[in-house]
Amino acid sequence: MEDTLIITTPLTEAAVLSLTAGRRVLLTGVLLGGRDAVHLRLYELIRQGKPLPADINGQIIYYVGPTPAPPGRIIGSAGPTTAGRMDRFSPSLFKHGLRGAIGKGYRNEEVRQSLIECRAVHFAALGGAGALLGNCIRSAQIIAYKDLGTEALWRFEVENFPLTVAYDAHGGNVYESISPGI
Repeated sequence: MEDTLIITTPLTEAAVLSLTAGRRVLLTGVLLGGRDAVHLRLYELIRQGKPLPADINGQIIYYVGPTPAPPGRIIGSAGPTTAGRMDRFSPSLFKHGLRGAIGKGYRNEEVRQSLIECRAVHFAALGGAGALLGNCIRSAQIIAYKDLGTEALWRFEVENFPLTVAYDAHGGNVYESISPGI
């Protein structure tokens, strides 16, 4: 197995093209965070030709709705949600400059094709490890849609956030390489 690669955000096209399915990475930099309701709102803004509440160019979005921060902590548990729930919105976001996404589970064919066309990448984060992943978050703030509570649009600063490249910009799929025929 290759050594773990350290990458930073924002992601460049060259950085995305250097990643291959199955590669382990430690991510440092800024992540956006949001789940279903955020994605629906962003999708509708794009559809209506309106500006987004955050610049997504070169950014990565983490499919997360963190738990409230306990006393003395920046954030509570911050585990990934199922990526497939964002499939209907993701191609539009990739076309508007988003370079990556983080979640758990499979992506549909339309999303996989948009990763290739838009030179983007999908990372898998370990489900069930929300407390560990929360420890990698150095700052967290809601930047839009506060009415959604913990499922608002977040800006996270992360350090050594552990991920695996699940789908790369070349059509590679970690799930097929581990279990062909799935």
